[in-house]
Amino acid sequence: MSKNFVFISPTFPDNYYQFPQKWKECGGVSLCVGEDNYDTLKPELKATCDEYYQVDSMHNYDAMYRAVAWFAHKHGKIDWLESNNEYWLEQDAKLRTDFNITTGEKEEDVYRFRKKSNMKAFYKKAGATVARHHLVTTYEEGKKFVDMVGYPVIVKPDNGMGANGTWKIKNESDLKDFYDITLDTQYIMEEYVDGYIVSFDGIVDQQGNIIYKTSHVFPNPIMDIVNNAEECMYYSEREIPKDLDEIGTNVIKKFNIKGRFFHTEYFRLNKEKEGLGKKGDLVALEVNMRPPGGYSPDMMNYSDDIDVYRLFAEMAMGTATPILRNKKYHCVYVGRRNGQTYKNNEEKILKKYKKHLVMQGEMADALSTALGNTYYIARFESLDDVNAFIQYTLVKKAGKK
Repeated sequence: MSKNFVFISPTFPDNYYQFPQKWKECGGVSLCVGEDNYDTLKPELKATCDEYYQVDSMHNYDAMYRAVAWFAHKHGKIDWLESNNEYWLEQDAKLRTDFNITTGEKEEDVYRFRKKSNMKAFYKKAGATVARHHLVTTYEEGKKFVDMVGYPVIVKPDNGMGANGTWKIKNESDLKDFYDITLDTQYIMEEYVDGYIVSFDGIVDQQGNIIYKTSHVFPNPIMDIVNNAEECMYYSEREIPKDLDEIGTNVIKKFNIKGRFFHTEYFRLNKEKEGLGKKGDLVALEVNMRPPGGYSPDMMNYSDDIDVYRLFAEMAMGTATPILRNKKYHCVYVGRRNGQTYKNNEEKILKKYKKHLVMQGEMADALSTALGNTYYIARFESLDDVNAFIQYTLVKKAGKK
């Protein structure tokens, strides 16, 4: 008997149609829910969906409930429901709870990896170092925290996504300005960590075993990319650093994650800081229990000629074979900004890196704030070639921004 898979929002990001596609290829029934009219779907998605249910808005829970209820009425028990999208994690969990879908997180469990303040407790259980923090209340309490850790401090929504709503408070004036703002959600304040971000990413099976893992390096702070409209670049490691592998694996165990992608982030310190560690040490940042953003799943594929979309489907089917070897390539992403004048145009990039480029195009507006407007993804065996590619694609014309 075929298993029924409800996939939420198969049109965004535009590479996510591959999740229900691979489920169908593995012999399951692929049922999709989205806002787009069926006639506007890409041919690949139409071919993927055994049935597609259009709702007026995916924010309308009653409409989403009716969609899943229709699938259950027509196709029988729902075996899996997923969006793999951070924005819908809580709604996914509520639908699983209401329909007693036993795979995946239920409503009462999901907040352990949605709220940043909750994440820190699990990081500590795993033996990871975390930045000191407090939940924002009054100016007086905020001033006490700053007096303890010093300027600058970082403020961001406790239940937020990515670097949205995140900024740096550098001095007393900034602090007063922050408390003059009317906040519509709970914020968290953290001591500033001088470091660059590294991630530990992968997939765990239904028993909580890691069946795929990789790591990425983000040379520029994500907060600065978003707030200052800077270019985005990051790349995958061919071999996961030992300290990151050890702590990352332990963190996934402590979070008791099962049957999911994971994307966990750490600072690697640029210099020693009392209470956090020495230069090069890891300080835990946050977790996202979904695939890393944008085209990162595709970068995983290109780094080792694999298919993580299919691996996820096989994991859900209970037939996955772990892929835990080192990678063949570094895969690198570069996102350029509209309005900038670059020395090397697209024609030059395509000519110089023809045999290395694996993807290119225009990033969706909803993702461009963090990932840039025009993107290029390439793969190389050496890190020197990765850095040369980043330099070549992002160098500006003399005298230009």
